[in-house]
Amino acid sequence: MMHAFLYVVQPNPFPEDLVIRVAKDKFGAIQSEYQKPENIVLTLQVIYYELGFVVCAALGLLFTVLLPLVGLLFCLCRCCDNCGGEMHQRQRKNADCLRGLLTTLLLTTTFIITAGVLCAYAANQNLSSQLKSMRRLVKSNLKDLHTFANQTPAQIDYLISKYDTVKQHVLHDLENVGVILGGRIHEELGKDVQPALNGVLSMTGIKVEKAIKAMRDTKDALENVSLSLETLQEGTVKLQANLSLVRGSLSNALNDPVCTHPQSFEICHNIRSTLPKLEIAANYSSLTDVTNQLDKVNEVLKTDLGQIVEKGFASFNDTPNLVTDQTRNIVEGVKVLLDDVGSNVTTFTKLFPVHSTLTNFTKMISHTHSQIEDIYPQVDQMDFYRWICCITLCCMVVLILTFNFLGLLCGILGFDRHATPTTRGCVSNTGGNLLMAGVGFSFLFSWVLMGVITALFLAGGNLEKLVCEPFQTRQLFKVLDTPNLANSAWKNFIPGYLYNDPELDLTAYSLYSNCKDNRGIYSALHLDKVFNISAFFNTSVYSKDVSRKFEGMKVDLRGIILLESEGKQNLISFTETGINEIDFAAYLEEVNKGVTRIDLVDFASRLDAQADQLSKGTLQTSLKGHANTIRQIHIQQVIPLEKSMSTLNQSIRLLERTSSDLPVRVRDVLAAVDAAQYLISHNATFVINQETEKYKQTIIGYFKQYIDWIRTSLALEVATCKPLSNIVDTAEILGCSFLLDSMNTFWFGLGCSTLFLLPSIILSVKLAKFYRRMDTEDVYDDIPTYDTMTRFPRASAPPRHADW
Repeated sequence: MMHAFLYVVQPNPFPEDLVIRVAKDKFGAIQSEYQKPENIVLTLQVIYYELGFVVCAALGLLFTVLLPLVGLLFCLCRCCDNCGGEMHQRQRKNADCLRGLLTTLLLTTTFIITAGVLCAYAANQNLSSQLKSMRRLVKSNLKDLHTFANQTPAQIDYLISKYDTVKQHVLHDLENVGVILGGRIHEELGKDVQPALNGVLSMTGIKVEKAIKAMRDTKDALENVSLSLETLQEGTVKLQANLSLVRGSLSNALNDPVCTHPQSFEICHNIRSTLPKLEIAANYSSLTDVTNQLDKVNEVLKTDLGQIVEKGFASFNDTPNLVTDQTRNIVEGVKVLLDDVGSNVTTFTKLFPVHSTLTNFTKMISHTHSQIEDIYPQVDQMDFYRWICCITLCCMVVLILTFNFLGLLCGILGFDRHATPTTRGCVSNTGGNLLMAGVGFSFLFSWVLMGVITALFLAGGNLEKLVCEPFQTRQLFKVLDTPNLANSAWKNFIPGYLYNDPELDLTAYSLYSNCKDNRGIYSALHLDKVFNISAFFNTSVYSKDVSRKFEGMKVDLRGIILLESEGKQNLISFTETGINEIDFAAYLEEVNKGVTRIDLVDFASRLDAQADQLSKGTLQTSLKGHANTIRQIHIQQVIPLEKSMSTLNQSIRLLERTSSDLPVRVRDVLAAVDAAQYLISHNATFVINQETEKYKQTIIGYFKQYIDWIRTSLALEVATCKPLSNIVDTAEILGCSFLLDSMNTFWFGLGCSTLFLLPSIILSVKLAKFYRRMDTEDVYDDIPTYDTMTRFPRASAPPRHADW
């Protein structure tokens, strides 16, 4: 309600421009040169803004001045039996209704006054209790400042100590320069070298680990061809001899007289017509052997190509060790530089007077704390006096309320409806007297109360509107941050006072906001003006020093031989074994013919079937015997020859594929090896320089990361200035929430009570007539009603008794 009332009194927004103009002028020009138009306009603007307060203050002063005069005139008027001072009450028909209305209104007014005084009393007590809790807030703020001062050196020492971590990372990379730098060079060069070496081992189209096996498979294929050819040549000769014997024997058997009979003639004729087919189909004796090629392959395989290639791999994979040996002096130089940087970092705390500054700051905090503790008894004493004054003001109203309540109580309880005004009882008369006593004290106290309330209202209301509310909306900071406010030559007063640099972008709001966000005091106060961390930790200096050390790095890889001449000659010799000179078409032509011109098993089956068609006898038995012989020849000779033919077919086709693909692949492998060797021997400089630069940037990156971390930590984490913003917030809490809100609530409650004393005075004076015993009353004579002269009552005094 108090805030709503202040909003009604002062609905205008915060006059930022007006406050700035007044603050810049410092009231000097207004006081000394008041007649100037601009000063008159400024004064009128202030009055217009404060119009609500001016009107209320004028009404309060008017109340304070006029109420005592009105009270004095009221007393004089009553002494002259006027203004209700005459102890005579005219009797009216609506007297009871009027009395009830006045009682109700006075009772309501009294309750409102009671609520107001209770509100003022509560505000008074709250202010005292809040002042006691103020010590806890102040102590907490000072404790935060002590913590801030004590932890800051440890935090800075922690930042410095983390250089050892950077140093360990750099030392690790330097000690493993072969693994890191050499590994990267090896990896980049390997993108071209590795395929070449793999090509040597996978020239037959299989995986690297099976490359040697491919050459051996070629040897095995040649051996299979040679052995199969020899087997087939010998086997076909024997098979041809056995088939000739069977063919001659069958021919002799078919000369049997049985074949002359008409039933058997056709059968014998059919058998005789198939006898020429009992012979071999392929002629392997015409094929050339592969002994010469096999001898050349065996000669090539005497050289271990796998070992030669692995030697090339080992030479290339030894790049890290080669880099380690060639960069040993440079690594030692960087280690010395690393120690020098560590010495510079260690001197940081000596150059930056953290410990001495914070020691002085801690002493100042302790001294301030002791001074505040010394002030507490005086604050308690002043608060006690203030409490007594406020209680006295409340007691003034309570005294009036006491008379009102007692007057109403006695008046209501002692009122006799049948009693005449001159015969009212003592209790009722006492109630009326108490109400009049309340009126008297109201005249005595109300002007004092209103004077105090007006003063408190002007002070508390303006502070609420011009300080507390603008602080909540941060408009107060805009006023404080106005350029040239504190000094006409200063843009910003904080850096002007601290660093004598008013152009620095450091405002009260930015300082408060940064501290509110718990940022470091280094960035919040722009302490780089005092000690520039960026200048001290200049990464470009370290980068140049490290770069100079790495300028002498020369890695020579010309000693790496990927494939020695013996390995190259071995590959070339493998392509010159004469495998391509083999007549693969002739071999495949003979293999595709089969072993015999006719299937012996089928021939034997048909022979059995034809023999069964003959009558039993010698010829039938002979034919069945020859069929079994043919089956035995197939099992014992044809089947082994077919297996040899299958082996020969597979081996020939493998050799055919090898002979067509091998020269091209070997040529490509040798070209790739030569290109990779040329890259390592002549063009590796670019790769080495590129990877060396990356390695150098990695070393420099450790320093940059460390320095960036220091800057970030100083800006956000080290010596966070939250305690400073807490002091401002505590001042706002103490000044606005504790002191000002309680004070405003006090004058608001007491003001409501004081204002309602006016209707209380009027109602008490009116109501007292109905409770007090009158000196005279209206008397009505019992006479005819037509006498108009007796239509109005005559005043009559009450009977006198000795005990009255």
